[in-house]
Amino acid sequence: MALRAKSVLWVDDESDLLESHRIFLRSKGYDVECATNADDALELLRRQTFDLLLLDEQMPGTRGLEAYREVREIAPNLPVVMVTKSEEDSILREAIGVNVREYLVKPVNPRQVLSVITRILDGPRIRSQALARAFVERFRALELDRARDLDWRGWIERFDELMRWDVDLAEADERGLYDSLQGLYSDMHREFADYMQVAYPAWLANLSGERPPLSIDIVGEFLTPVLERERAVVFIVVDCLRLDQWRILEPLLAPYFEVETTHYYAVLPTATPYSRNSLFSGLFPAEIASRYPAWWGAQDDESLNSHERELLEAHLRELRGETRVRYQKISTAAGSDDLERHMGTAIGQDGVSAFVFNFVDLLTHGRSESQILYEVARDEIALRRLTRQWFERSALLSLLREASARKVSVLLTTDHGSIHCNTPATVFAKRDASSNLRYKFGEDLRAESPEQALTFPNADTLKLPSRGHNMNTLLARNDCFFVYPTKLREYQSRYRGSFLHGGVTPEEVILPLALLTPRH
Repeated sequence: MALRAKSVLWVDDESDLLESHRIFLRSKGYDVECATNADDALELLRRQTFDLLLLDEQMPGTRGLEAYREVREIAPNLPVVMVTKSEEDSILREAIGVNVREYLVKPVNPRQVLSVITRILDGPRIRSQALARAFVERFRALELDRARDLDWRGWIERFDELMRWDVDLAEADERGLYDSLQGLYSDMHREFADYMQVAYPAWLANLSGERPPLSIDIVGEFLTPVLERERAVVFIVVDCLRLDQWRILEPLLAPYFEVETTHYYAVLPTATPYSRNSLFSGLFPAEIASRYPAWWGAQDDESLNSHERELLEAHLRELRGETRVRYQKISTAAGSDDLERHMGTAIGQDGVSAFVFNFVDLLTHGRSESQILYEVARDEIALRRLTRQWFERSALLSLLREASARKVSVLLTTDHGSIHCNTPATVFAKRDASSNLRYKFGEDLRAESPEQALTFPNADTLKLPSRGHNMNTLLARNDCFFVYPTKLREYQSRYRGSFLHGGVTPEEVILPLALLTPRH
């Protein structure tokens, strides 16, 4: 079935001059109907549907901008292009103020008009087709690239490219191509876990050797250089922010900042008690436990993030002497409201203003407990969109706007990502193991299927605190979550489809790190 030609209504009192335009646009597949005044145009809009309106601003009787308000009542979503002889700034500003899609100044030539109409009516389809062609051309190379051994830089490049395609194909609603991309992920997860099994212990055994930036390096290598240069910096950690989530937030910051995004690897396990404490302290978990036993005395993971400010202060003191630190963790709506009320004093003083935002982490955890959250954040696409909706109305965006207005640079990052888990992995232990779903510690702990977990029998290999004799560390691979044989059905029904963290996938390990420099 042939597609219906797009219809254009052109309103201009000099209709005799439009015939050449009309013939040209019809040759390009557009139906064009003309009206010589606003009243006739409004009557046409009441009787039939148009895809676009070309509206002359200066006509006898009702002006174009005056008619525009009635147009909006009749057809609220109709794209309107204002056409005028006037080059006065006031008319341009008035047109922009009422959200006119485009603005053309006479005389206009047929191809100029065609360009505007095509961009508005067919731009999304043309961009989608171009994206599809580009992906199809690249897809074969991505498949062949799976056989190539990668170093840590290569893994960042591969994962970053896949996340860009993931976001772009989803936004273009290219479902078939999006599903083809998803077909690459299983092998990516398997190969990345194999790589980390060998590479991660090697990095930790030789920290001065060739390795990526890790959680322990963020303050020393990225935060303090900005602080030395500018005296004041805002340091933001968004708990549990995946790289693809960052990619959909990044464009929203373009009006306020020059954005430079790089990447780093989270320490293992990729869970808040380990990765965020390492980020603030510049130390591995075993070193924190040894140096600050009072801050790492309990084995309960829930209590291990109580001294983040003190760890950051101690770390900065070692790096550059006494440094003023303002620290705030925002975990509730009340906390967000309090930050909004005190935005004027939140930043701008010399030193580091550090903020931890927990919403994304609360969202991913909350899906397991709330059927409503599960429905609105059913998959990666929905999770990204929900994250963006939160961000657009969040205290975080208000904070970033304030930083931009005050010309204060921002270092924004996260402590770990998350992975959409659908595969239960049975584990066995002689005694009760830790309760975590993507990482576990336990005596003689093992996975029923070795391909579902990485096993580390020596805590020193991961620079984790020792937990006793015969204690293994298990880190989940792929999209697995750990279950016990006696609770298999309970765990399956509760956690299948959850976004979890603590394991070894690029989504959890390879993280965005962005320097935001205010626009001047």
